[in-house]
Amino acid sequence: MPLTRLFSSQSRQVFRSSSFGRWRTLGLVAFAAVPVVSVNRKEEEKAPLTHEMQMLEDSERELVARLEVSQDAPIWKRFFMRVALWLRKWITEPIATGFRFVHLVILFAPLILGIPLIFLGYRVKEKDNERLGALWWYAFLVKQMERAGPTFIKLGQWAASRTDIFPTQFCELMSKLHSNAAPHSLHATKRIITEAFHGMKFEDIFEEFHDKPLGVGAIAQVYKAKVRPDLRPPQADETDSFRDRFTPLIVQSPHKIPSDYVAIKVLHPGVEKTVGRDLRIMSFFARVINAIPTMEWLDLPNEVEKFGEMMHLQLDLRIEGVNLATFQENFRKRQTVAFPSPYQAYATREVLIEEFSQGVPLGLMLDIGGGAYEVEIADMGLDAFLHMLLLDNFIHSDLHPGNIMVRFFKPTTVYLTPKLWNRLFGPTPDPNAKSPAIEPIDDAVQRLMPLRHDKEAWNAELDRMYAEGYRPQLVFIDTGLVTELNDINRRNFLDLFKAIAEFDGHRAGVLMVERCRQPDAVLDPDVFALRMQNLVLAVKKRTFALGNIKIGDILNEVLSMVRTHHVRMEGDFVNVVISILLLEGIGRQLNPQLDLFKSALPMLREVGTQRGTMGGMMSDETSGMLTWLKVWVGLEFRSFLSTSVSEVEHLVAHDLIAPNI
Repeated sequence: MPLTRLFSSQSRQVFRSSSFGRWRTLGLVAFAAVPVVSVNRKEEEKAPLTHEMQMLEDSERELVARLEVSQDAPIWKRFFMRVALWLRKWITEPIATGFRFVHLVILFAPLILGIPLIFLGYRVKEKDNERLGALWWYAFLVKQMERAGPTFIKLGQWAASRTDIFPTQFCELMSKLHSNAAPHSLHATKRIITEAFHGMKFEDIFEEFHDKPLGVGAIAQVYKAKVRPDLRPPQADETDSFRDRFTPLIVQSPHKIPSDYVAIKVLHPGVEKTVGRDLRIMSFFARVINAIPTMEWLDLPNEVEKFGEMMHLQLDLRIEGVNLATFQENFRKRQTVAFPSPYQAYATREVLIEEFSQGVPLGLMLDIGGGAYEVEIADMGLDAFLHMLLLDNFIHSDLHPGNIMVRFFKPTTVYLTPKLWNRLFGPTPDPNAKSPAIEPIDDAVQRLMPLRHDKEAWNAELDRMYAEGYRPQLVFIDTGLVTELNDINRRNFLDLFKAIAEFDGHRAGVLMVERCRQPDAVLDPDVFALRMQNLVLAVKKRTFALGNIKIGDILNEVLSMVRTHHVRMEGDFVNVVISILLLEGIGRQLNPQLDLFKSALPMLREVGTQRGTMGGMMSDETSGMLTWLKVWVGLEFRSFLSTSVSEVEHLVAHDLIAPNI
């Protein structure tokens, strides 16, 4: 499916607009430096592509088309363009890549020489029994990768998610990587934004524009601004639905009222060229390392290719805009979760404009406390993730506290059917009268943020807000990367889930070996299957106390076994596992009694009653339905027994019944 088909009709104009289709001679030459991921897939990887990969392929084809010299151009122009492209490809770009290689050698040579330090020093029990020398080496590697630039910062962040390959402490340190990049100039920002708005003068686009970036990342930086009213896209009419026409009142949440301010993400100029050179260097060394005996199980060339896909997904900001729109559509009926609205009419490869989201960073609430909202926020976050996983097959792949905010609002009752309401309950309030408006989100933020250094005052203020009727809402940002399981991976996921749901750990282990990337490279597959069986049986013994089981601990143990036995799992599987680890870790900080399985019950009920959704989730609908029904019934039975036991204990504790001893 072409990328343009995945956009709304409004955003399709972006592809046809002069700003997006315009090419210049220098731009064409520059794009020659960017290697694109091969559109031709291996035969064994010809599974139906996910929407995100379809967009990536269309984006790559567009780059290739930009490099083609039009046959309608004058002969002299075609000649000079071909000469320029040839010089760039075979002379200037190889020289630039060579200089980049020398720079990287200077940065990483001390690390290579320091490899023996990994085996020195005493073991630190609190750090997974890693040696002190190894911990120092990991920290030094993080510093050097920060200095190496955007590609290596993203590489470190990607490596942090691959706990199936790398040690836990290594991944933990890599997750702390942050960009030290200097912001690019305001002049470059204005030029790029002006092109996105089809050549309009910068002063005619914004009522306000904050010159200082809100944040500077590895590949882009973000500004806050206020777009002129006549340039804002029209808002969809959300009242023309069956539910709204026949519901007397609804509780309106703030995501229905767009912010006047926008966040503008702008790619760093030249970042595509830097990433392209780095990927070529990585690919070369990956092939060298892969030729070393015993190292082939890592399959580094394939990993570099996957990493290259991830980087190119982030180098086309239109894809993030489409992801935002998809999440908004998926969660449009849920008041507890919101996503910023993208301005797709002005989205280009280098610019993304979206609604500015104001809220309290979730990290602050984890550090200071969530007051009376802790349990509710934990449940809302887990509910949102399970909705992405079980119902939508569209999962935010970067769910850390920095990408989640909490905003508070006072719900407003909105009357939609005055005649019916008047007939049943009496006169309807005057629609022209001043109704109680939604409390500005900024008000809640302004009340809380000055208290962030005083834990007691912070939690006391949250309790007051709770008593005043404020409700929380989670806002997810930075949707540049998502996880979608294609048909093959979805079937594998279903089969594995079925085996675990039936407590058949041995079968689960066999499936993981058979369907991993390199079954022949697995060490002791029978032992791996037996270890999986022992783990699942240990969980089975505590089936009715799963609230006390940390799913994260179980998954970490599975990933440890995967590393030990060289079971190479698909990246999509690992992304889902990492998301579960992150979400459970965040949730248990707020609510230690968080029960993943109990939270999954509402989703399983919805899955079990929506046959159409099930057909979209799995290839074998009948088998899939029976599996989910079995899981659903089992969890319902566990919930019933757990509730019954707790009620009996409550009655005995208050002497309302006496056990017959």
